[in-house]
Amino acid sequence: MAEASKNGVNRLIIKDVRIAYAQGIFEARAPAVGSDGKAGKPKYGAGFIFSKDHPCVKEVSAAVIAAARSKWNDKADDMLKQLKAGDRLPVHSGDAKATSAGYAGNLYLNAGNQIRPLILDSNKSPLSASDGRPYSGCYVNAIVEIWAQDNQYGKRINASLLGVQFVRDGERLAGGSVASADDFEAIPGSDAAPAGDPAALFA
Repeated sequence: MAEASKNGVNRLIIKDVRIAYAQGIFEARAPAVGSDGKAGKPKYGAGFIFSKDHPCVKEVSAAVIAAARSKWNDKADDMLKQLKAGDRLPVHSGDAKATSAGYAGNLYLNAGNQIRPLILDSNKSPLSASDGRPYSGCYVNAIVEIWAQDNQYGKRINASLLGVQFVRDGERLAGGSVASADDFEAIPGSDAAPAGDPAALFA
């Protein structure tokens, strides 16, 4: 479930949700080039998948409303209707990404940050990419901050990713694993030295 943080009404702890594209929390990725021909700054981030009746839905919705009212005051309700119609809220229908494993029939929230998020194990010890978790498909707790954007880049409600904690294993999603040496077979004669002049390979 999600809980309001003591540090602000828009900071939430979303508990026991599936993470997708988990490699993005360890390595910042450059966003796609926009219509102006420019790409934004690289960001860390991931997607978080949950059912439509997950406890976090109400908490995230409340945070979105609070962020809108803080930014647009008495125009917040009308602005939220516009943003919802344009799919510019942080929670989206997973059916729009039905071809991606784990999304269909669920909701998802994308959250990013130019600063690397805190990444912890279930016992709160730090994790790195070499630890192999969190991985796409496992369950995590995520701390996100919901905020309203209104600038030259447009109007929307965003989610910033502040931290991720591994909770438990889950079925890996596509792209959530790597090959092991056991997946390959030894090649006959691979121990022999190459014949001929090595320089001739590139002649």
